[in-house]
Amino acid sequence: MIREVNAKTLVDMFVSGANNLINHRQQVDDMNVFPVPDGDTGTNMSMTMKACVAGLRAAADTTVAKVASSVANDTLRGARGNSGVILSQLMRGFKKAFADSATCDVALWAKAFKAASDCAYRAVMKPTEGTILTVAREMSECAVKYAPEVEDFAEFMALITDAGNKALARTPELLPKLKQAGVVDSGGQGLMYIIEGMNYFISKGKIIELAEPADDGETAKAHAEAEDIRFAYCTECIIDKAEKGKSAFKFKAAVEKLGDSMVIVDDDDLVKLHIHTNEPNIVLGEALKIGSLASVKIENMRLQHSEMVASSASAPASQTPAAEKTKYAFVSVAVGEGIASILSDLGVTAIIEGGQTMNPSTDDILSAIETINSDNIFVFPNNKNVIMSAEQAAKLSDKNVIVIATTAVTQAMSCMLVFDENADPDANKEAFKEAISLSKSAQVTNAVRDTSVDGIDIKEGEYLSIVDGKIKASCQSSELAAEAAIELMADDESLTISLFYGADVSEESAEAFAASLEEKYPECDIMLSAGAQPVYHYLISVE
Repeated sequence: MIREVNAKTLVDMFVSGANNLINHRQQVDDMNVFPVPDGDTGTNMSMTMKACVAGLRAAADTTVAKVASSVANDTLRGARGNSGVILSQLMRGFKKAFADSATCDVALWAKAFKAASDCAYRAVMKPTEGTILTVAREMSECAVKYAPEVEDFAEFMALITDAGNKALARTPELLPKLKQAGVVDSGGQGLMYIIEGMNYFISKGKIIELAEPADDGETAKAHAEAEDIRFAYCTECIIDKAEKGKSAFKFKAAVEKLGDSMVIVDDDDLVKLHIHTNEPNIVLGEALKIGSLASVKIENMRLQHSEMVASSASAPASQTPAAEKTKYAFVSVAVGEGIASILSDLGVTAIIEGGQTMNPSTDDILSAIETINSDNIFVFPNNKNVIMSAEQAAKLSDKNVIVIATTAVTQAMSCMLVFDENADPDANKEAFKEAISLSKSAQVTNAVRDTSVDGIDIKEGEYLSIVDGKIKASCQSSELAAEAAIELMADDESLTISLFYGADVSEESAEAFAASLEEKYPECDIMLSAGAQPVYHYLISVE
């Protein structure tokens, strides 16, 4: 009988759960109902869990409280997509429940599941049943119900796992779109792979191994050019504050002059620091003045560069930092050289490469924010699956960060066109909201699976018209799909139709299509630009 688990056991459980999810990433991706190539749930949740595995190893010889804190902090920073953010909030609940505990018994485990579910529900503005939230809640209810009756941790985990799988199986009954597609909720399935991996370890004493080696490309990419490395050591540490709730302002002031690329997260009971420096010993010395070191990681970036053989899966923000503080700055998520160039010309300060097929993490967005010297920073996520990560990054920064919930890059362009340097932030925020409400956006991309959505039969490979986030038509060519979208958006009051053609569309085809639109809509200005974006054949805006 296992009456309690210690830090090492909890670490092994989390690693086993993360590995199980990573091994089944593609299966979870394939369950996504929307038949477009996007930052799928399996990919986002896997990358979120990958972000915490390295930190977990460092916490194995501490307490379950430290382990939970490590998982919560690293998934918070590494969260990608809505599913990754919700997963990070589940882990935040575990951290809260474990508090100062050295070990965990069945009663505390039940408390942690309840706190995890509560945190996740609070993080979502409009919780929807039939999702990962439902699966988490029903597991917590099972845990609370059986905690007084069960002493054996392995038996308890088996009961919780069974409850989660039953909840997952019922998700199609709660969400009609799942039933129509013939799948269970992908986020809930991702969570269950984690729970099943944890249960596997506690029942068999073995960690589920990765089916393939982990990709360390992201770490390598951050230090891609050795000749540009001024500070050699990438130094990260987590500090447990000696005085809970005390500000880390003095510590920040002491270390920021020792390097660059500094990102600091000041929580009630801990401080997490990332800095590039040539004096990691002095940085750690300053850290010890405010508390004890829970974990430390120091990497020689020049050495990493010389050994690097793979590029990153996602690029860091492309930006030109301001030489002096500005009143306003802008961060936008985007992909495609043409799109990036247009955004830069409109005044966007930092562009984070990513979007539909590779959702940037909370840390990616936070890093871009922290390198900007400005009084007010607006962030354009440009994708509904990036909004929660952007909002999470804004909360982690001590700067005045305002997230504008753009779901398409064309909306960010509309915002930049109405930006007023002389107006205050609230006035610009309202102007941006109005610009978004007046702009209609559409995308054209290929279907990645056969399905039926809102009565539209879709075949793999067909071209989809997606208008304001909803599939409206499935056509045999990208131009037919774009034309179908424009017909739905354009009316007698429309003045401008903007087209941004992608990397898979030739200039000749795009120009011929634009010419046909000029004949069909003589009272509208047809604006054609080379976006060079992948995945989307056309991005369209009608204003």
